[in-house]
Amino acid sequence: MPETTDPAEEQQLTFGQRARRARLRTGKSRAYVAAVMGQSVEWVKAIETGAMGMPRLPKLLRLAHALGVEDVRDLTGDDRIMAATYSKAEHRQLPLIKQALTTYRLSPSERQPEPADVLAARLRQAWKIWHARDDRAGNRTIGHRTRIAQLLPALLDDTRHAARTLEGADRRRALMAEAEANHLTQLFLSFQPAPDLVMLTGDRAMAAAQDADSPRAIAAAAWYVNHVHRDAGEAAEARVDLAEQAASLLPDTDDPDHLARRGLLYLAAALSYAKTGQAGDAWRYWDKADDLARQLGDDYAHPWLIFGRGVVGGYAITMYNDLVQPAKALGIADDLDLSTIPSATRRSYHLIETARAHTLLGEGAAAVGYLKKAHAESPETIRYNLFTRNALPGLATSGPRMVREDAAELAAELGVPV
Repeated sequence: MPETTDPAEEQQLTFGQRARRARLRTGKSRAYVAAVMGQSVEWVKAIETGAMGMPRLPKLLRLAHALGVEDVRDLTGDDRIMAATYSKAEHRQLPLIKQALTTYRLSPSERQPEPADVLAARLRQAWKIWHARDDRAGNRTIGHRTRIAQLLPALLDDTRHAARTLEGADRRRALMAEAEANHLTQLFLSFQPAPDLVMLTGDRAMAAAQDADSPRAIAAAAWYVNHVHRDAGEAAEARVDLAEQAASLLPDTDDPDHLARRGLLYLAAALSYAKTGQAGDAWRYWDKADDLARQLGDDYAHPWLIFGRGVVGGYAITMYNDLVQPAKALGIADDLDLSTIPSATRRSYHLIETARAHTLLGEGAAAVGYLKKAHAESPETIRYNLFTRNALPGLATSGPRMVREDAAELAAELGVPV
């Protein structure tokens, strides 16, 4: 790309063109930038050609560093980046959850702990709320995040108290309940501006699972910790090692619960490798997860981890997107039966990922259509999804004319500035 000094031409450069210019100016190869970013060469190419849009702020700053760009405006071409677009939206109940996580009861409590089976029943109900469709009362929607936020403070407090007070087998069950309560809290905190609390809940869940000496609880904790580390950009090898260690603790039996947890861990490894562009390893682990899902049968889904054939297929869409192969992602989406996934939040997520594939292909009209489907499935899932918040402004202002109004209406509904 020839250098341009004309201010008008400079202003017209796209983000991808600016990124490519910066790379060539400093003599860096796409392979070098990909290695520094922990991404594939195809990802760098997609950024430069415009097939993939500007990444959100943390990754944008890392890209600027990899390209040797001191002023990020040399890439964005703007005097500022709209923080409301490129940052995470805050749920109004987030302060309540923060308080619950950072409140410590140092004095011994005289109240009796709840029995472990009562805690387990409360958690089963909480998981049903998390995976259910959002409640609608007239024109008002009460989302799953809002509903679960009302339960989490008491669940966290009661499971902690029981784990400290009960003894023997009851204490182990209480520790497993404490781990699950932290899993639910981590899910609430996902896509929230509280990365320190996400790390905290992941660590607390793993600590409780290890104290319980329960391979099943450790496996679930490893699945959720894997998400934390993947979003934080930790090395794929470390994440895979964690998944492999946790899988090795599970008994080699035909018990459906054990098979499902082992399958989730293989899926965690697959997602980790796909994130860093290691396609061969990614699909090798995905095949292992798929084999276990097939053993469990077409109708099986874990009651709260939701592992089953539908979810394994849904995550294949994400993997192809991360590997920058959107056409293959859509091939999976065309065959995916969402009715086999008994979770509105998961169904909404996989619809959003299908929209991401269409966006990578420049198919804005289809992307808006899938985002509207995701909104109908679970409004609070799409409201806090970062891809959605990043993509909607562009679709509303420069997408296909026939869907700009729809994109703008959806953005307004989600509180995304256009």
